[in-house]
Amino acid sequence: MASLRQAFSWWCFVNRGLDADTLLSTARRIGYEAVDLIPRELWPLARQHGLAISAVDGHRSIVEGLNRREHHARIERELRDNIAAASAAGVHSLICFSGSRGELADEPAIAACAELLRKVAPVAEAAGVTLNLELLNSRVDHPDYQCDRTAWGLRVVQQVDSPAVRLLYDIYHMQIMEGDILRTIRETYPWIGYYHTAGNPGRGPLNDDQELNYPPIFRAIERTGYRGFISHEFTPQRDVAAELADAFRLCAES
Repeated sequence: MASLRQAFSWWCFVNRGLDADTLLSTARRIGYEAVDLIPRELWPLARQHGLAISAVDGHRSIVEGLNRREHHARIERELRDNIAAASAAGVHSLICFSGSRGELADEPAIAACAELLRKVAPVAEAAGVTLNLELLNSRVDHPDYQCDRTAWGLRVVQQVDSPAVRLLYDIYHMQIMEGDILRTIRETYPWIGYYHTAGNPGRGPLNDDQELNYPPIFRAIERTGYRGFISHEFTPQRDVAAELADAFRLCAES
């Protein structure tokens, strides 16, 4: 499936037996085109190994996010600064977070997220950068995270109504929260700007020890005409290079 461009998430694979140089060179040799969530000081090193930077965080933090207006001034500054830095470095995706729910009802939270993203969207559009609101599970990894359902994130994106604001559809997280992955991709793909993968349960490799059947998922994404990156964000269980290669091959041959 040559049309699907593959990346890997730095935080999952670093410090697991391969130094930075070896990890980056190994990924490129396997065929990866990009790495995401890699610290800015390592962007030049990634490029030296022929890897693009496919996505980075747009603001702090997962917990204190877009859904509360008291965070808006800080997040707006961070987004504007990171849009400029990303654009200058050829990074086309910034990841955004709703924040934790607490006692906040969905309607005002959605409105607050859309309000700030609508304000910053023209800056992102002009810079050629997409702000991808990440869908995360609130059952296992991120208790109380508010944008924990596709429908919730979709309402934010549709209220903003900008080509520079999309969803980061994390297959692992949405399998935990709602399942129905294939139908969701087929119905929601126009609003999806980035994908993450991992096996469930446990955020492990994309193998037969977990419940997601990735080949038809990859085929469904390919059939939507998606031309962005699919980034593998799983935690390796054994040999890092071997599991990176296995994931790449599974996607490429699906």
